Amino acid sequence: MIGFIGGTGPEGRGLALRFALAGEKVLIGSRDAGRAKEAAESLANDAPAGSVGGKSNEDVAQVSDMVFIAVPYTAQRPTLEGLKTQLDGKLIVNVIAPLAFEKGRASAVRVDAGSAAEEAKEILPTSQMVAAFHNISAQELLVPDLSLETDVIVCSDDAEAKQKVMVLAETIAGVRAVDGGGLANARYTEDLTALLLNINRIYKAHSMIKIVGI
Repeated sequence: MIGFIGGTGPEGRGLALRFALAGEKVLIGSRDAGRAKEAAESLANDAPAGSVGGKSNEDVAQVSDMVFIAVPYTAQRPTLEGLKTQLDGKLIVNVIAPLAFEKGRASAVRVDAGSAAEEAKEILPTSQMVAAFHNISAQELLVPDLSLETDVIVCSDDAEAKQKVMVLAETIAGVRAVDGGGLANARYTEDLTALLLNINRIYKAHSMIKIVGI
């Protein structure tokens, strides 16, 4: 079971849809279980029957084997501290990019730990922490038959957890997973999100990344 903490936003719903299409069972979580169920129901026309459900964040954290953290950065610490018991020892995929916006322009927020993923690891020291999916277009994830033609950089200090997430990433049509090294490199993929959003604003596009030469 793959769970999404704070999964009602576009990226959480988009990834949930793509994994459901790949044959996974998925749970979308929210502080409000009713809102989570609504988010799951919004995918019903595109996802296989019974593949996506919605529950409270607490229930999702309890029953899921792999848990995606998709809350806004400002909510990361209180959310994870409140779910430490349920998330203890689990494989965590952090997709958070700490961002600030001013007059429509995005900028990266400095994180004392180095990155949102490293901060999450400090909060959940016994969990397997992986950083990934920062630079993928949430809007295009929600188009079920669209091949994305993008790379997903995956960073972790746990080689086995990293490999599991890389395999999962490549179940999305057009995605190639790229080993981004240790968790310390997550700060670069998180920061790159701000650049891509600003490019999107200029070109009115949904830009993503492709690594060449490998």
